[in-house]
Amino acid sequence: MKDVAGVAGVSLATVSRVLSESGEVRPELAAKVHTAVELLGYRRSVMASSLRRADRLTGSLGVVFEDVANPFFSSVHRGIEEVARERGGLVLAGSSDDDPVRERELADAFAARAVDGLIMVPSAGDQAYLSREREMGVALAFVDRPPRFLEGDVVLSDNAGGIGEAVAHLHAAGHRRIAFLGDRLRIYTAAERLRGHREALRELGLAEEPALVRTGLASTEAAETAVREVLDVPVPPTALLTSQNLVTIGAIRALRGLGLQHAVALVGFDDLALGDMLDPSVTVIAQDPTEIGRTAARLLFERIDGYAGPARTITLPTELRVRGSSHPGPAREAPPPA
Repeated sequence: MKDVAGVAGVSLATVSRVLSESGEVRPELAAKVHTAVELLGYRRSVMASSLRRADRLTGSLGVVFEDVANPFFSSVHRGIEEVARERGGLVLAGSSDDDPVRERELADAFAARAVDGLIMVPSAGDQAYLSREREMGVALAFVDRPPRFLEGDVVLSDNAGGIGEAVAHLHAAGHRRIAFLGDRLRIYTAAERLRGHREALRELGLAEEPALVRTGLASTEAAETAVREVLDVPVPPTALLTSQNLVTIGAIRALRGLGLQHAVALVGFDDLALGDMLDPSVTVIAQDPTEIGRTAARLLFERIDGYAGPARTITLPTELRVRGSSHPGPAREAPPPA
């Protein structure tokens, strides 16, 4: 800034007022400052500016997702950005790959860059290490899963309730053998969705059959294999309930490969891009990831603004979007002719 002032032939205070857009400056002096900035290639340092502020805020947030490439987390990111933009904030994001070590590395890296807050999708590890960041003034919020061994604001979807609504929908269509295909059970959402499946079966008077449950599916390939296996049991299911978008994609591939996409019903958790354009279109339990991001960002900024109350948990509802894939009736359950 001293270099800019020297080239422009104005005071340091004038440069500060022009660059921060605070206070009035004569147009001819402001033009000189902007010309000097262009000549010198000056860029304002947000971190340096924060050191001069009483609140030491930098206007930046760190976000740690399982995988930023996953469409669900991309939409959460979008919601966070919308709220941060209203506050003039910048959002930095990274992928933990559901690895507790990588999660901590990212949290440390963001904290070292003096972010005002962290929004995290916690891995299955221990988030107690974040107590240090909180003590140093970093606000915390969590999405999709609650933290472990640490109290914190968290925004969730109604995972169990959404699955329960899907099971009831399939039951009303006549299905009694409903297979469940889920992610790794150490992940909170996967465990909650399996719980919702079991509770719904129990409420409807249906017994859970271990042969119709597959978990630990972390890829589309694993899901495709699991679907083929579950459809090969002596009395196969007439409907599939997939608890994650990548698992749903694997199930679609398996059904199409077997030519059963119009014979076996399918309901998936999370909407899919172009899911309504497939044949049949895919019935889904839709979350609102953008609203999850917005809500988490609002909670975080409330902490940044000074809220020091108890941890809050907000559970957002899901929506069952009924399309063609859940229409096939349970014809495959009928006994073979004598």
